Amino acid sequence: MKIVEQIKQPIDYEMELFEQKFQLSMSSKVALLTRITHYIVNRKGKQMRPMFVFLVAKMVSNGEVSERTYRGASVIELIHTATLVHDDVVDESNRRRGFFSINALWKNKIAVLVGDYLLSKGLLLSIDNNDFDLLKIISIAVREMSEGELLQIEKARKLDITEAVYYEIIRQKTATLIAACCSLGAASVKPGSEHVERMRKFGELIGMAFQIKDDLFDYGEEKIGKPTGIDIKEQKMTLPLIYVLNQADKKDKRWLINSIKNHNRDKKRVSEVIGYVIAKGGLDYAISKMKAFQEEALQILQVYPDSAFKNSLELMVNYVIDRKK
Repeated sequence: MKIVEQIKQPIDYEMELFEQKFQLSMSSKVALLTRITHYIVNRKGKQMRPMFVFLVAKMVSNGEVSERTYRGASVIELIHTATLVHDDVVDESNRRRGFFSINALWKNKIAVLVGDYLLSKGLLLSIDNNDFDLLKIISIAVREMSEGELLQIEKARKLDITEAVYYEIIRQKTATLIAACCSLGAASVKPGSEHVERMRKFGELIGMAFQIKDDLFDYGEEKIGKPTGIDIKEQKMTLPLIYVLNQADKKDKRWLINSIKNHNRDKKRVSEVIGYVIAKGGLDYAISKMKAFQEEALQILQVYPDSAFKNSLELMVNYVIDRKK
């Protein structure tokens, strides 16, 4: 059995029901919108986010979920999908999960409007059901994700990212959404309890590990749907690179920055940079940091009694680190 299937097993029923509810939550009277949302639903990814929502909800409440849990998972997926649709426009990307992106098929104008539509559907789903606590969790996540993206753009221009700034960027850009899924799962069944903050922290730690793992793919041969060295080409600062930049002497530092700024299209130069980062221990350093986040996340789970849901979350934490794409 594939690892994702194994993780999903204790929430199989909920995930199937969720898919039906999620499809309904996207419905529209406009035929064009229906066509596009249908296209989105049929090209879904691994669905890690709703899985976090349901696993956490069931772990903290002895296997219970409520209608609020389904709504929360739908809202997260709606708003996350909206940000992906907008991301593809911003990045001028024509592919998403191996298929054409919305902007590639229907052009930017429509893609932006579809993103806005999905965002409003998400907000209304919460408001119509008075799930204001859940809406707050999600709205904070959206705000932080936007800030993280902008902070990254601001810093990438100068290439002067310290490790502390890097952690702040990935916390906001990547970790916030997984943190929102986990705290939302807890809040949907145990509102106002200590589980909500504990699970937020748990999700944040997984998100940090997840992003560092993504950074590492840039230096490896594995297939992940983006070619090796692409972050260097795009001048994105990854942890292995930040580490070696901060360790390098003046001459090496100048060569590195010049390579990234002015020679990022030169394949030979990019592979020289990758070689340098590996030789100087950048990967080993990033792996040790990723494992520290993983360890801390697993520690948080120890508070909870053993259950199939806890096991799946532990599998999930390890999957984030061991995945090949």
